[in-house]
Amino acid sequence: MTRIWRETGFVENDPWVIETEEVKATESQKALLPLDELIEKAEASNDVGLGVVIRPADDVRRLEPYLYRLEIVAVDFPAFNDGRAFSHASLLRERLAYKNELRAVGDVLIDQIPLMLRVGIDSFSVKNATALKRLEEGRLPGIPVHYQPTARHAEKSGGYSWRRRTVPA
Repeated sequence: MTRIWRETGFVENDPWVIETEEVKATESQKALLPLDELIEKAEASNDVGLGVVIRPADDVRRLEPYLYRLEIVAVDFPAFNDGRAFSHASLLRERLAYKNELRAVGDVLIDQIPLMLRVGIDSFSVKNATALKRLEEGRLPGIPVHYQPTARHAEKSGGYSWRRRTVPA
């Protein structure tokens, strides 16, 4: 079972569905379209409130002319070891200034959620049983020290982790 999670908790009745050959959005749902289909639909209409799924090999910069028309962008994590969606999310938030919902879909694991939050992802399509259990319990792992800038700023640590003072013996 897949559930949508945000930092405020689980979302009930999320309307977004990733459309495939087998799965189509119903009247009460909204479609998350592949990039090429989204661009084709946007070119043929003036619709707003659209949704798109960005796959790892997609060029997210192609979305730039349509960002103001998007309600949600879903970035796909097809496997644990494929981190290209982190780059897509960072590019959307930092360079393209995308402000609406940014969702992680695919292989969303509990250990990666704090890192996904740091690059600006704000909702998660979670189906992993361990991740669901930990999120239900409010047990999100923390990462206490960050050394790189991201879309989401870290709290001040009070010092420099790389600066060490040695005491003479």
